[in-house]
Amino acid sequence: MTGPVPPPRLLVVGLGSPDRGDDAVGPVVARRFAALALPGIRVIEREDPTSLIDLWGGYDVAVVIDAVRSTGVPGSLVVLESGGDAGPLPEDAWARTGRGGTHAFGLAASVELSRALDRLPRRVVLVGILAAGFEPGEGLSQPVDAAVGWAVDAVVAVLWETGELGGTSVADADPDGPARPLVAVRRVPGVTP
Repeated sequence: MTGPVPPPRLLVVGLGSPDRGDDAVGPVVARRFAALALPGIRVIEREDPTSLIDLWGGYDVAVVIDAVRSTGVPGSLVVLESGGDAGPLPEDAWARTGRGGTHAFGLAASVELSRALDRLPRRVVLVGILAAGFEPGEGLSQPVDAAVGWAVDAVVAVLWETGELGGTSVADADPDGPARPLVAVRRVPGVTP
């Protein structure tokens, strides 16, 4: 006789607005990742980072995929970490993620408010994709669209480190294409790309 299935300890969030150009990349990557159907991982989409505060309490690891404003090369990836096991973020950390509006509150502010409320996962990882534009009504730019597979690979790599993925490997993330390197990776908590 089997008991109740334990809730997932791993969370993947695609953050962004589907109708604001490259801001849609978070949900696009989350959908592509969800198609892998890896057990024990909850995958959701959100537009507002403040919704994470009530959402991610109780998870060990949360991976957030979001567009990043930067002067760098569009389509490049940046991986930043924080979480309950790390110290507080500086005020400007992750400040360039997403668009204006509710993202002005920002992912960093959501992380720190969650920390204050004791709702922050042990580990929070941002897989950021450097965006080319956030124009309303536009689709993904070509370089950001081309980076979607890389971002899925990065999410799988982060979750692989947890030891919770069983027989899945990073190579399984994109079976239709060759392994791709992360273009720009920073694993420095609190550094704005």
